[in-house]
Amino acid sequence: MNRRAARAISCGLGEQLRSALWRLAHSRRVASPRRGFYVIVPPEHRAVGCPSPEWFIDDLMAYLGHPYYVGLLTAAALHGAAHQAPQEFQVVTDRRLPLIRIGRARIRFVKKARVATTPTVRVNTPTGQMRVSIPEATAIDLVRYPEHAGFLSNVATILRELVERIDGRELLRVATADGETAYAQRLGHLLDLVGRSTVAEPLAEWIAARAPRVTPLVPGLPITGVPRNLRWRVAVNDQVEADEGMA
Repeated sequence: MNRRAARAISCGLGEQLRSALWRLAHSRRVASPRRGFYVIVPPEHRAVGCPSPEWFIDDLMAYLGHPYYVGLLTAAALHGAAHQAPQEFQVVTDRRLPLIRIGRARIRFVKKARVATTPTVRVNTPTGQMRVSIPEATAIDLVRYPEHAGFLSNVATILRELVERIDGRELLRVATADGETAYAQRLGHLLDLVGRSTVAEPLAEWIAARAPRVTPLVPGLPITGVPRNLRWRVAVNDQVEADEGMA
């Protein structure tokens, strides 16, 4: 199916066209993940109601008028690090947008203030391309939003494989541009935990030079009397266990 066939048909619809689209939707020939935005459903996808989100996410976000990138667990899987298939398609954008349920897919939007400055790559899709966070930015986002990544034990499990795609100098560049030292500290601790500390050496040198305050591994939990990771200045106030099944 080419890009023209999959491109969404958007606003400015006359009543006749609206009626035609309603009939097409009823017969599962088009799907509407957002009001006024339509996706043609090829025959091989009609049983599930809609093509998978990568077929239309770039056009959808252009229609909504928001910067975006595919991130978190979805990005990690695209980079070859997936403990299990993500249960939802995760998109990072600059607004709080409601969950989309379309066909068998769920599109989860995660709000982030500086979306446009996050390093991304263009990844080919069946209908064009979509923006995906680079491995280094994906790693930091997984630590930034653990609630959207199965929490820290799952994050550590994913990092065990994702680190194979991470360049230490690029990780440092992304972390310094991000400016949130606490996320870099927590990420460094998790990389130590899964035995991948070597790739984090440039980041560790940066943390040592900045000498930031001790940050809790899990914000909101007590840190009194808990062990400290001195290298990363992290108060280890929760137990994290990575799945040993991922090499």
